[in-house]
Amino acid sequence: MALGVTLSWLILIILIPLSGLVWRSSVLGWSTFWALATDERTVNALRISFGTAFAAALVNVVFGVILAWVLVRYRFPGKRIVDAMVDLPFALPTAVAGIALTTLYAPNGWIGSLLAPLGIKVAFTPLGIVIALVFVGLPFVVRTVQPIMEEIDKEVEEAAATLGANRFQTISRVLLPGLTPAVLTGFALAFARGVGEYGSVIFIAGNLPYVSEIAPLLIVIRLEEFNYPAATAIAAVMLVISFVMLFVINMIQAWSRRRYGYGT
Repeated sequence: MALGVTLSWLILIILIPLSGLVWRSSVLGWSTFWALATDERTVNALRISFGTAFAAALVNVVFGVILAWVLVRYRFPGKRIVDAMVDLPFALPTAVAGIALTTLYAPNGWIGSLLAPLGIKVAFTPLGIVIALVFVGLPFVVRTVQPIMEEIDKEVEEAAATLGANRFQTISRVLLPGLTPAVLTGFALAFARGVGEYGSVIFIAGNLPYVSEIAPLLIVIRLEEFNYPAATAIAAVMLVISFVMLFVINMIQAWSRRRYGYGT
């Protein structure tokens, strides 16, 4: 019963829409599809979307692991508030996040006005997109790594220290091997969220073609122009690239589990 419900839900929610997209793309014909997919504006939008999502996921891995470490290993006033704030991007509407970030990082914003004299422009640039994606993707890394880190006994770190390991060696040789599958999972989730993110990005990005225009926005533009073949081609390319990258990440996860014996 449970298996049947699960498969039915999977087919209705995921497989049928994706199959419709693939079928729609196949109707275009290879030459038409290739021409639409390799359009200069489309290629640039895809590059910005995947490039900024990848960069933001890397940033989230570094600071997400550090934040999870602090929440697990340290006791300090306001810890529960900090822990609750991690989930704020989950509850906050993405449009609200985008407006707030734009207000802060615009040239006349609180932070943007401080960066402007240094020649650093955040809003309406790819850097602004990365910051927005870091904001929405951080909880995925923290909440994925935190439970695994809680399972690692603190005495393991103390034993490593008594054997002469410094802090860097303890982290790189004792902790990270056990956290690798969780870190990769958090990276994959943050990356996937970043690729498809729309609401928090369109405000701070500025949406300038060839500069800060993301692929999801270009799809919306093509739909508003009633250019359905172009919208379908862009969506299909995003689907293929996302699937390949997530498949590679999952393979690396499986390899790390076999190598270190964790997550099984």
